[in-house]
Amino acid sequence: MIELKRRGTFSAAVGAHGHNYVVELTVAGTLDESTGMVVNMVDVDQVLKSQVIGPLDGRFLNDEIPYFALRPPSLENLTGFVWEHVEPRLPRDATLVGVRVWQTSTYWADRRKKDDYMQVSITRAYDFSASHRLHSNRLSDQENRAIFGKCNNPNGHGHNYDVEVTIAGEPDERTGMLYALEELDKVVEEEVLLPFDHKHLNLDVPEFADLNPTSEALTVVIWEKLARRISVHGNPRLAKVAVRETARNSFEYCGK
Repeated sequence: MIELKRRGTFSAAVGAHGHNYVVELTVAGTLDESTGMVVNMVDVDQVLKSQVIGPLDGRFLNDEIPYFALRPPSLENLTGFVWEHVEPRLPRDATLVGVRVWQTSTYWADRRKKDDYMQVSITRAYDFSASHRLHSNRLSDQENRAIFGKCNNPNGHGHNYDVEVTIAGEPDERTGMLYALEELDKVVEEEVLLPFDHKHLNLDVPEFADLNPTSEALTVVIWEKLARRISVHGNPRLAKVAVRETARNSFEYCGK
């Protein structure tokens, strides 16, 4: 199976405020040897425009869209609207496997089908700046220099880290949400941003007193700190932490 993605945008009001949403469909299928395509993108566009962008663009979701008379117009429920309206109308040989809706560039929800299970998740993106020196106390100075090169500079070096925190589960029927965004922001602020931002990880962060602060280790440490406050089991649960060190290097951890 080959997957392809297609995006569209619409603006809508929820309650007393509005958003410019971006929606992305992930469609899978078998490559057609005669056309070289999984599905004609024009057909996907027509479904997206007629079933999502047209009905929702410029609308007050609470009052004007019957789907949301029965459920809150949360970001999580928006992915449900997209899924239910798009899936039956896609070309016969195309299978909808994922829907992503961005509310902002730092907050989005996913709905993805895995076997017979529908997984819903939200992801919130954060950033902080910190310096570190890659140096392991278990290695000799010569070994550290050989393995880490310039990153073993005694004075260290810095990064602007991007962090993505993903929560998964079943949205609350009353609120339509997996996890209150304000609460998630508070937890990440207290457990990650305040302790790490503009700090030297080796010198200022207790977790790295005896741990080499690679980005792999940083990802695990962030997970463990968040897991103190957000359950890693049940509903909802902490599903993934991703750390981007540079445009080329990114790291993910989903727990043991």
